[in-house]
Amino acid sequence: MSRRSRRKSLPQDPVQASIDSLAHDGRGIAHLDGKTTFISGSLPNETVMFRYLSQQRRFDEGSTVEVLESAPDRIEPLCPHASICGGCSLQHMAPDAQIAMKQAVLLEQFEHIGRVTPQSVAAPLRGPVSGYRQKARLGVRYVVAKESVLVGFREEKNRFLADLTRCDVLHPRVGERITALRECLGQLEQKDQIAQIEVAAGDEHIALVLRNLKPLPEVDLQLLQSFAQAYDFYLYLQPGGMDSVTPLWPPEQPLTSLSYQLPDYGVSVQFAPSDFTQVNAVINRQMIPQALAWLDFGETDTVLDLFCGLGNFTLPLAKHAREVIGVEGDTQLVARAQANAQRQGINNVSYHVANLAERDISQAWLQQSYSHILLDPPRSGAQEIIQQLALKNTQRIVYVSCNPATLARDAGILVHEKGFKLVQAGVMDMFPQTSHVESMALFTR
Repeated sequence: MSRRSRRKSLPQDPVQASIDSLAHDGRGIAHLDGKTTFISGSLPNETVMFRYLSQQRRFDEGSTVEVLESAPDRIEPLCPHASICGGCSLQHMAPDAQIAMKQAVLLEQFEHIGRVTPQSVAAPLRGPVSGYRQKARLGVRYVVAKESVLVGFREEKNRFLADLTRCDVLHPRVGERITALRECLGQLEQKDQIAQIEVAAGDEHIALVLRNLKPLPEVDLQLLQSFAQAYDFYLYLQPGGMDSVTPLWPPEQPLTSLSYQLPDYGVSVQFAPSDFTQVNAVINRQMIPQALAWLDFGETDTVLDLFCGLGNFTLPLAKHAREVIGVEGDTQLVARAQANAQRQGINNVSYHVANLAERDISQAWLQQSYSHILLDPPRSGAQEIIQQLALKNTQRIVYVSCNPATLARDAGILVHEKGFKLVQAGVMDMFPQTSHVESMALFTR
C-alpha cells in the first residue's frame, strides 16, 4: 500500500473554530482537540467556519469559509479575488491592524531570537495599500478545460493559478489589464508555451518579460507587439536564462530602459526589468531619508554600503559623504550601479563585487575601518559579513531588513558580541495586504 493511500482523508464539511491569536504569517490560530490549527482569512476573537487544507502530525491548516462572529478589525477586501488568490493574505484586516501586527512580530522576534529590545520604536513608514506593487512575477497557464489562459498568482496552499480578472495591489497599468493580457495570450498559437511574466515598473515605463519555453512564430510575435503598442508596455522575451532576455517592443530597446527618480537627492537610477529593485516606490522614497538620518554621518565620513545593489542607497549617500564604498555580490548589478554613478557625475563612490555570504572574504575594502555602515541584506541576513567586519571604530550601523527573524539574530550578535546598542527599530509597510515585514534598525556604540 502506498503512503498516499494510507493518508487520512480530510474532513469535507466546514468546522467551527474560535480564533485565539495571529501567527507571524497572518493566519488565525485556533486550538481544536488539543491541536493547533492555522486558519487563513481569520482574525483574533472571531468565530469562523473553516475548511481543512491539510492535517499534519503536529498541526493542521485550514481556510475560512464563513465568519460567524467578526472582529472589529475586519474589513471588506478591496479585491474580488482575495478569498482565492494567494498573493495577498491580509486584505480582510484593517490597514492599522496590519501595521500593529507587523510591529508586534518585529518586537517578538527581537526578544525571542536576539534577546534584545530596542530603546524606542520608530513610527511606521506607510503608503498606499493598493496599486503599490512595482515588481511581480506572474504565473501563466493555458487551461484546456476552460479554453482560457490564466495570469496571476497561485491559489492558497496549492499549485493552481487563481482565476483573476484584475489585481488591486499591482501597479494599476498592469493590475487593471489582467483580462486584456489573458485575452492576448489566449490568441497565441503557442499559448501553452508561456510560463510566466516578470513585471517591472519604473516611474515612466512598465516592462513585461514573457518567459517563452519555445520560439514563438511570427504571427504570435505580431500579436504581442500590437498588445504592447496598444497599452504602452515595453515587452521582452526570455527563451532561456536571465541572460537570454531580448526586446520585442520597441525593437532594439536596451535592457536598462527603466528608471526611477530619487528627487530629494537629484538621483536617477536606471535598471533592467530583471534587476532587484524595491517593490514599493513610495516607501522607498521614505526609507532612504530615514536611513540617512539614522546614520547621522557628515561630509568628512566614509560610509560602507553592503548589499548595495543598483546603488539605491549608495548614490544618495554619496551626495552627503566624503566617500562611499558599495559592495554587492551580483556582477551585473555592480556594473549598472557604476554606470548610474558615472552618468550623473558622482565620483566619490567605488563599487566592489563580493559574495557577502562567504565566511572568508579577502578584499582590501574589508580591511578598512568605517565609522558608518549600512546593511540591506536578502532574507538570509548579514551574519557572515558582520563577523568579518572591523567594527572597533564603527559608531553607527543602520540595518534594513526584509526578514525580522534574521534581523533579530544579527541584532543579537551586534549587541551581545560586538558591543552595540539597539537604539531604535520600526517597520516599513513595503508590502501592504501581506504578512511580509520590512523593517529598519539603528545600532550605536
